[in-house]
Amino acid sequence: MTLLEKTATELLADLAAGRLSSAELVRACLEQIERHDGAVHAFLRVDSERALAQAKAIDERRARGDKLGPLGGLPVAIKDLLCDRDELCTCGSRMLENFRPPYDAAVIEKIKAADGVLLGRTNLDEFAMGGSTENSAFGPTCNPWDTTRIAGGSSGGAAACVAARMVPLSIGTDTGGSIRQPAGLCGVTGLKPTYGRVSRYGLVAFASSLDQIGPLAQSAEDAALLLEVIAGHDPRDSTSVPKEVPAYSKSVNKPLAGLRLGIAREHFAAGLDAEVERAVREAIKVYQSLGAKVVDISLPHGKYGVACYYVIAPSEASSNLARYDGVHYGHRTDVRIMSEALEAERAALEHGSAGRAAAEAAVAQLDTPLVRMYRQSRAEGFGPEVKRRIMLGTYALSAGYYDAYYLKALKVRRLIRQDYDTAFKDVDLIVGPVTSTPAFKIGEKSDDPLAMYLVDLYTVSANLAGVGGIVVPCGQSNGLPIGLQLQAPPFEEERLLRAAAMYQRETDWHRRAPTLA
Repeated sequence: MTLLEKTATELLADLAAGRLSSAELVRACLEQIERHDGAVHAFLRVDSERALAQAKAIDERRARGDKLGPLGGLPVAIKDLLCDRDELCTCGSRMLENFRPPYDAAVIEKIKAADGVLLGRTNLDEFAMGGSTENSAFGPTCNPWDTTRIAGGSSGGAAACVAARMVPLSIGTDTGGSIRQPAGLCGVTGLKPTYGRVSRYGLVAFASSLDQIGPLAQSAEDAALLLEVIAGHDPRDSTSVPKEVPAYSKSVNKPLAGLRLGIAREHFAAGLDAEVERAVREAIKVYQSLGAKVVDISLPHGKYGVACYYVIAPSEASSNLARYDGVHYGHRTDVRIMSEALEAERAALEHGSAGRAAAEAAVAQLDTPLVRMYRQSRAEGFGPEVKRRIMLGTYALSAGYYDAYYLKALKVRRLIRQDYDTAFKDVDLIVGPVTSTPAFKIGEKSDDPLAMYLVDLYTVSANLAGVGGIVVPCGQSNGLPIGLQLQAPPFEEERLLRAAAMYQRETDWHRRAPTLA
């Protein structure tokens, strides 16, 4: 087994025993990135000097006998959506191409305090809006198993860098499946915690009632290690829940006796790829061989999940992204070019049939310098998918449509949560697929937004209901990974991790890595 084939937990044991230094591990990661990220494009930026400096400082402290944090020199990649003081945070957008936050996100603070090494920033769909990482302003991330295919999204870079063994741990965010879906498509383990389990302080917001931060790793054991570091109450986040954080890393390998798994009939309906269904059902048989009981359940309102999500999420995005106006921070259009364009338009109107007075009135009303600057800055800074979602959300919130769309979506959201509450009276976990197919070709769905949105069919309901979910690799189809999704009641991440670890002790799908050119 090569160094980078080891899990984070195994590497941590080597570090603690002195068989490996953090600097050696970081250099190995940097060499892997140098060799392969040109084809994968998982990273937007890698700060080699900073990472090596952090690693060497940790090695020196270990040599002195100082007590180290639980990450003890392990490298961690960060989705480029979390603030890291004085470091670029682009959100995959031209709007924030040069933005350097003045403070650390809560998750970044905790990783630093735990002696994690911040290796670099990973690619994502712009402002996390997408399911393929094709919407990044800086180019798509490719799937390491087949670089002609998507890595999933929006945390495509965070999943791909772990799959390609460029880094043992990474941080992603999940608004409608953005950790779980790329984890499934790239063959890694990804966990979306319960809403409120991890502080969102310093996370650049997409949809504030749906966003949640979580770990991606090779194994459930590794995910437990990282979740234990980043979870916990934070008074700076009003939605952070003051619940004690269990010792996930200590309990993850304890088997679950009497496990009841719910299979929602809606998750095995038309549209599910035959190979995906086969792999998921084989995984369920593994659980049955370990003593788990399978119970048929129904999530009847789940069929409205995508429609509900694509009203609520764009509405919140419309509100959150209103702050990018070209004044306070972020991209601002070239005022000189803007003025020249305004004068050219004014001249064109003056020579038209409307007459000078009407032309001046129209320009004065619609195109004051300030309004033109707002419009032009946002037109230049945002990509097509972000503009689409802003328009959808603005429409849904507008006078005369609020009750018909946004308010109705909130009512459906409540029904979806009730479905979960009812199901969890009879089962401990809900098991099923994470995507209907393996990874599709880059560009295959780019011209069909509806087809792209349906990629989230099996994941959005967990965000709407606020429950936790984990994805582990459970098979392959034509060399492409297939993921298994487990969902649990609120704040039962310990149960999710233990169940995932049970499966991974019986299988080796999580140990398999792509052959990189």
